[in-house]
Amino acid sequence: MAGARDVSFLDNRRYAHLLEHTGAGLVIVAPAFADKVPAQSAALVTATPYLAWSRIARLFHPRSVSKGGIHPSAVVDPSAVIHPTVEVGPFVVIGAAVEVGAGSIIGSHSVLGDGVQIGADCRIGATVTLSHTLVGDRVTILPGARIGQDGFGFAVGPDGFETVPQLGRVIIEHDVEIGANSTIDRGSVNDTVIGAGSRLDNLVQIGHNARLGRCCIVVSQAGISGSTVLEDYVTVAAQAGLIGHIRIGAKARIGAQCGVMSDVESGADVIGSPAMPFREFFRNVAVLRKLAKKASGSAKGDSDKV
Repeated sequence: MAGARDVSFLDNRRYAHLLEHTGAGLVIVAPAFADKVPAQSAALVTATPYLAWSRIARLFHPRSVSKGGIHPSAVVDPSAVIHPTVEVGPFVVIGAAVEVGAGSIIGSHSVLGDGVQIGADCRIGATVTLSHTLVGDRVTILPGARIGQDGFGFAVGPDGFETVPQLGRVIIEHDVEIGANSTIDRGSVNDTVIGAGSRLDNLVQIGHNARLGRCCIVVSQAGISGSTVLEDYVTVAAQAGLIGHIRIGAKARIGAQCGVMSDVESGADVIGSPAMPFREFFRNVAVLRKLAKKASGSAKGDSDKV
């Protein structure tokens, strides 16, 4: 229960009934709920309560700051260029010709393969592996992510599968966040690109040559197959699967567990497998329910006759 020294917020109408019972000293609310804030609580009224909460919370819990220095157990190739303000944790391995920009932090047991470049003020979590990857500024990669490994490419020969060499890179632009245990494959010939400001949840798979535009969101357990393009501000919900070589238009939204097998127009909302517009999907669900009830009633009637 929040107390007089606590800050709270309301951003979801589902919890509006709890507002009158809060004991928080400050409550952040939208204008529609300003008159519902208890008399003992101060109200911060804004059109974007969650954003305001985020900024206030960041004041009390700022981003970690690099302490600078390389841990004695780290293995760093002599040709690597590490800015003096970079913090390199225990048992990190940094390969030849790696570059790491000012203020970045490399978590323990992470591996930066030869030629990897990391920009300024990045946060690389523990046990991350990066190879064939260029990382912009202010990028956060959470623990266990695997980025820049070979993609899923093979040709069929007379004696079975033959692995196709993967020759591209991964380009991660500025201000991207990548969740724990996510995987991003290097391009086969072209590069795999994650656009500026994008957010990838935990356990996301991005195939080779895929290109995400600016500020895309990909939620946990979603998979984007090779050479698929997401334009700017696309949202892909949890457990959705996108086949390769398709294009998702700007601001489209892909619903949870959606199977996307063809291009999606800009601004469209799709769900289901195969993907279809939201309204069509829910109409189909309603029809199926009616058919199921009808079939159940017919079956019961037949059993009564026996």
